[in-house]
This record gives sequence, C-alpha cells and structure tokens, in this order.
Amino acid sequence: MLAVPAPNSPSPSPSDPPLPLPLPPLPPPPPPQPQKHVTPFSLNQIVISKQAHVNSETRTPKSTPNIIRTKISTKQEPILRQTRPRRTNPLVWCCAILCLVFSLILIFFGIATLIIFLVVRPRVPLFDTTNARLSTVYFDSPEYLNGDFTFLANFSNPNRKLDIRFEYLAIELYFADRLISTQSLQQFTQRPRETRLEAVHMISSLVYLPQSHAVELRTQVQSNRVNYNMRATFKVRATLGMLHFTYWLHSRCQLQMTGPPTGILVARSCRTKR
Repeated sequence: MLAVPAPNSPSPSPSDPPLPLPLPPLPPPPPPQPQKHVTPFSLNQIVISKQAHVNSETRTPKSTPNIIRTKISTKQEPILRQTRPRRTNPLVWCCAILCLVFSLILIFFGIATLIIFLVVRPRVPLFDTTNARLSTVYFDSPEYLNGDFTFLANFSNPNRKLDIRFEYLAIELYFADRLISTQSLQQFTQRPRETRLEAVHMISSLVYLPQSHAVELRTQVQSNRVNYNMRATFKVRATLGMLHFTYWLHSRCQLQMTGPPTGILVARSCRTKR
C-alpha cells in the first residue's frame, strides 16, 4: 500500500535543508545519597582532612630510610676514623722489646732455680751446742752483774752438693729479756756433710740488770738452776759451681745450767730458721 500525504503539509523541495533528528531521552536522576553527620567545630580549631592525614602517613615511610641512612652514616664515621692504621712510635717498640727480654730472663732464672732446687735440694745449716760451763756469776753491787760463760758451738752443713760459707757470725747471751754478753766469730767455710766445733767464751762485766732481774738470777743460782737464752745471727753463702746465693739465718737456744763455779749444761733446746 502507498502512503498518502496529508493535504495541508507542503511537499519538501530539493533545495530545503534536512530536518534535525529528535534528541534522546534524558537519563533518570541519581538516587539521593544519605547525608553525612557533620560535627560542629569552632573557628579556633584546626581541621585536618582524612585525605591529608593519609597522604602524610604514606609520605613518612619514604622519608624514614633517609633518616636511618643519615644516622647509620653518622655512627659509622667515627668507627672508620678509629680503624685507620697509625704508625707506631719507635720508643714504644723499644719498651716492648726490653719488656720481652726481661720476661725471658725472669723465666730462665725461674726454671734454673727450680731445677737446682729439685736436683740439689738445699738445706739450712744447723747451729747447736753440746757442752757449756758457767764459771762465775756475782754482783759488784745490787744491780751490776759479772759472769763467765763458755760453750761449745756446733756448726753442721747437711747439704750433699753445696759448699757453705759463714760470712758473718754474731752470738748474744740473754738472761730473761736482758742482754748480758755478746761475741763475734771469724768467718769460715764448710764442705758438704762437714761439721765444725768452735769454743765460744762470753764474759759479762758490770752489766746493768734491773732489780727484779737481779733478784731472779740470785734465786736461780741458789736453786742450782740457771736459765740462759742464746740468740745467734749468721750470714750464709751457698755455692754450687759458678752459682751462689746468700741468705740470713737466725738461731735460738734455751739453756739450763747448774750453779757456778762448776755449772754444767743440764738441758738445751735449739732451732735455726731463715
């Protein structure tokens, strides 16, 4: 079938422009969004948005490695400076060499002394008395003593490989704690396992004694028991070939005598130590 145009509408001519196309329909409006709760704030407060806070958090980790690097670098700088090699002072080297030589010398002498001690086994010389005589004890006045005492000193060297030389010998005679006589002896040498007997004469001449000591000595003379103390000091030199060492000896003896003029030794006790 053919469409019949309307009688009132003019027919289009070829020279007329084309008619515009109809516009598409408008989209429906979006649904209304729920209103957010807004907290009131004063003008004096500073408000930081969440986005700015997030940005600051995201930026800070980027800056922290730089801070850590700077801290590590600042800490490592002095360490690197300290580990730089420095030239040692020649005086320090000389002191170190001297200390080393001195230590080696001490070690050598220590080992040598230990070997000598284990091989030789040095022993202390002995001092003793086997016989004594008290000839005289009298007082010129109540406090001044005169006496005559003689004893036989026995020196012995118990060592098997050491020669002993007595370079200084001093013997003192005491009554109680009061010195009443002294005597010195000439130096001498002893071979291994050798003994020496020496007669020692000790005289007391006008020796002052306190009254208590004088009374005590008179009492002992009357009771026929006189107690004397003897102290001896020796300087000894021990020799083994080219080696030698010197030391001091101290001897203590307690003597009990009968009364003069025929006083004899009744009991004794002697000990010697370094």
